[in-house]
Amino acid sequence: MGLKTLRLRHVAHVVILLSGSMLAGCAAPAGIAGGTTAAAAPLAPQTHAIASQRLAALFEADAMAERKLSPLELVARGEASPPQDFALIYTDEMLARQRKSLGESLAALARVDRSALLPDEQISYDVFAANKREDAVFLSPKFVALTSVVPMNHFYGLHTSYPTFVSGKGGASFKTVAQYDENLARTALLPQIFDQAIARYRQGEASGVVTSKLTVRNMIGQIDALLAQPPEQSPFWGPVTALPASFSKAEKARITREYRATISDKVMPAYARLRAFLNDEYLPVAREGVGLSAMKGGDVLYRELVRSTTTLDLDPAAIHELGLKEVARIRGEMEGVKREIGFTGPLHDFFDYIRTNPRFHPRTREELSNGFAQIGKTVDAQIPRYFSTVPKTPLSITPYPAYSEKYEAGGSYDSGTADGSRPGTFYFNTYDLPSRFLTGMTTLYLHEGIPGHHFQISLAQENEKLPDFQRFGGNTAFVEGWALYAETLGYPMGLYKDPLQHWGTLDDEMLRAMRLVVDTGLHTKGWTRDQAIAYMLDNSGMGRTDATAEVERYIAIPGQALAYKIGALTIQRLRAKAENALGPRFDIRKFHEQVLVSGALPLPVLEAKIDRWIASGGT
Repeated sequence: MGLKTLRLRHVAHVVILLSGSMLAGCAAPAGIAGGTTAAAAPLAPQTHAIASQRLAALFEADAMAERKLSPLELVARGEASPPQDFALIYTDEMLARQRKSLGESLAALARVDRSALLPDEQISYDVFAANKREDAVFLSPKFVALTSVVPMNHFYGLHTSYPTFVSGKGGASFKTVAQYDENLARTALLPQIFDQAIARYRQGEASGVVTSKLTVRNMIGQIDALLAQPPEQSPFWGPVTALPASFSKAEKARITREYRATISDKVMPAYARLRAFLNDEYLPVAREGVGLSAMKGGDVLYRELVRSTTTLDLDPAAIHELGLKEVARIRGEMEGVKREIGFTGPLHDFFDYIRTNPRFHPRTREELSNGFAQIGKTVDAQIPRYFSTVPKTPLSITPYPAYSEKYEAGGSYDSGTADGSRPGTFYFNTYDLPSRFLTGMTTLYLHEGIPGHHFQISLAQENEKLPDFQRFGGNTAFVEGWALYAETLGYPMGLYKDPLQHWGTLDDEMLRAMRLVVDTGLHTKGWTRDQAIAYMLDNSGMGRTDATAEVERYIAIPGQALAYKIGALTIQRLRAKAENALGPRFDIRKFHEQVLVSGALPLPVLEAKIDRWIASGGT
C-alpha cells in the first residue's frame, strides 16, 4: 500500500534527489551553495509584520523555484510546465539548480526572526526548515554519489510511472489541444531522458555503487510488458482514445497522427534501448545482495534514510527489536480472533487455511469493486462522528492498469487536483485473484481511501492558506502513519465486529509490524529475499504473491516501510496524551482537525503542536 503521485520527500530523494526532515540550526553540508542557516548569525528582534513578510516572500520564491525543479508534480497539480524542464531529469544541471535554490532559501530563512511569528507561521517555518535540512543532506556530494547513480527502480521508476501519468487516467490532464501538445512534447523527450538515466547508471558502475540484480530483472520484466503492447494498446495511446468532442476533425487527425508517430518512432525504441542496456551491460555488474548493507556506502545511506522517512533519529537495531515485540503482541490478538472464528488448530495452520480456502478470496474483479463501494457507503455514514471538516475532492475506486498490476502492492492512492476537478483515486489489485483477500477490504479502504490518504492529502491540498510545501508535499511518517491510524478507527466505527474483517485489520497491522523487522533485516542484517518472504508468511495470513511484492518493494525503497508503524504509534500516543490531559474536554473531531489542518508535519513538529493544543484546553 502506498502513494503514486504525491511527492513524499523520502521517496523523492531516492528518485530525483529531493527529500525532507529536521533542521536544527546546523550548517548545510559541504558542496551546497549558500550554506547559511537560521542559526548562522544573531538576528535583531523583528516585528511580526517584518518577520511574516520575509517568511511569506521566502515561501513564494522557494515555491517558484520548486515548480521549475518538479515538472511532473506541477502538471499533476493541473498547471502548465514547459517540456524542456522535464528534460533536466537525471542531469548535473538539475542538481546545480537544486543546490542553488537550496542555498538561496537557507540564506533567506536565516533572515527571519522565528520568535516574532504567529503560531501557525512558526509551524510553517519549522516544516520548511526541516525540509531544507534534509535537502541539504541528500544534495551533498556524499549522498548524491550514492543515490543519483541508481535513477530508477522497479517500484518508483520513471519507466513505469510516466506511462501511467500520461495515460489519460493519471496525473496529466487532457482537456485542451494545448495540453495534448504539451504532453506529447514531453513524451517525445523520453529517449533523451532514458539516455541520461543510462549515463547515471554508468557512473555507478565506475564508482562501484550499483543496485541489486533482483531490481534490474524486475525492471526488465516491466519494460518487456510495455514493449509487448502494440502502440494503440499502450498507455501512451490512452489520451487518443478519449479525444474531446470539442476538438475539430483536423485537430483530432493531427493529434492521432503525431501520437502514433511519437510512440512508434521514439518511445518504443527508447524503451528497447533502455532494456538492452539493463540486460546486456548493467545486469552482469549489479550486486547479488538485495540489502543496502551489500552496497558500497549502503550502511551510511540506510541510517539517513531511516531518519528521513521517520523524521526521528532512530537506531535500526532498536526498530528491529520494536518490530519483534509488536509481532508477538499482534500474534496474541490473532489467537483470540482465530478462536472466535472457530478454528482449533495452531495459528500457522490458520494462516494456511485463510490462504487456501476459496471463501476468503474474490472470484471476480466485480466482487472487489462492489465490495469496496459498499464499504465506502458504510464509512461515509460514520464520518460525522469523527470529523468536522471533510474534503470536497471526490474519491474514485478503480483497479490497477493490467500492464503494471503484477508489480503493484495490494492497493494505493493517487491524489486528485487541489480544485477537486480530478478525483483522488484508490487503486486495488486484481492480479492473481486467488492471492487477494476479502478479509482485508475494510482496513485497506480506510487506509487508502476515507478517512486515510484521501482525507489527509485532499484536506491539505484544498487549504489555500498553507504554503505549497505543506499543501502538496509531506513526509512518509506522517502520511502513512495517519493512514495506518485511520485503520484503527474501524474499531469504534463498529466495522470490525465481523471477525473476518477483524482478522483482516490484524493481518494488515501485522504487516506493518513485520516491516520493522524485515526492512531492517534486509538492509542491516544481510537477510535474503527468500528469508524475508518466509518470515512474512510465517507470521501472517498474507499470500506469497503479496509477500513477494512487499519484500521487493522494501528492497527498492529502503526505510520507507518503517514509517507506517512509527508514524501511527506516534499519533496514537499523542491522542492518548490528549485524552488523558483533557478528560471530558477531549473532542476526537477537534483532535483530528489539529492533526490534519496543517498538512503533513514532521513528527516532532506535530507533537509540539498537539502539546500546545492540550495546553490551550483543547479548543
